[in-house]
Amino acid sequence: MAEKVQKVGVERVQGFLYYIDKQGDVSRAKMARGGKKGGKPEKVSKVGLKKEKGYLYFLDKKGDISRAKMVNA
Repeated sequence: MAEKVQKVGVERVQGFLYYIDKQGDVSRAKMARGGKKGGKPEKVSKVGLKKEKGYLYFLDKKGDISRAKMVNA
């Protein structure tokens, strides 16, 4: 089960991959499609989130940062 960590409210645009970068900010990159290369990443929102070990951080459907505990396989 995921828990909400930070409210950001990012509006998503189709054709982009959204992720939480190493600095704890929300970034996006153009997705590669049909032999075309993807784009360079760009910052969408500066958050400065401190990540904890053992959690997977992601942008949820509402555009906020959430995290889920990773299962060690």
